[in-house]
Amino acid sequence: MAKLTLSVDSSVVSRAKRYAKQQGVSVSQMVEVYLASVSEPPAVAEMPPLLRSVRGILKKADVEHYRKHLSRKYR
Repeated sequence: MAKLTLSVDSSVVSRAKRYAKQQGVSVSQMVEVYLASVSEPPAVAEMPPLLRSVRGILKKADVEHYRKHLSRKYR
């Protein structure tokens, strides 16, 4: 097990803690599951049909534009 320090907006941390408590897990567990899922995605054949259909659709997405959108949305 390794320790990881992240910088996250305080409102995101609050929502994540609330969600984790509702789910009966820790925020660390949620982050670990997420990082595991994105760092070693399942083989395409193992993906549900819906995920296979949208795989790769956001390769050219403007991440900065999305961050601005989220910033405006959660003000």
